[in-house]
Amino acid sequence: MRDDQIVRLQALTERLGEVVITEVDPHQWPGADKAPGELTQQERGDRYWCKKNAAATMTLLLKVVNIAGILNRQKPAPEAGAKIDELDGEIAAAEREALAIIERMQRSNAQ
Repeated sequence: MRDDQIVRLQALTERLGEVVITEVDPHQWPGADKAPGELTQQERGDRYWCKKNAAATMTLLLKVVNIAGILNRQKPAPEAGAKIDELDGEIAAAEREALAIIERMQRSNAQ
């Protein structure tokens, strides 16, 4: 990929991150202020859809972050040595955190 495409991909990760933050917020889901037993069938279905959509968006974010990380590692700047290691650590930590969130969401969906 060209350098400008990599930069655009990185910008997309920031926008996708904002979408994920909004979508995983339980206060944004239908019936947010109701107990599970008080939800209508429509609210339960919509709520379930919101959870699945949030998980899909997070998966997309992880994939874009992984691709951007791989591409950045393939074209390191000469002066970027230590910064790449630091960024790799941050990316790995963010990926672990996102995977943990997805796993929690999938467990709650299974219940």
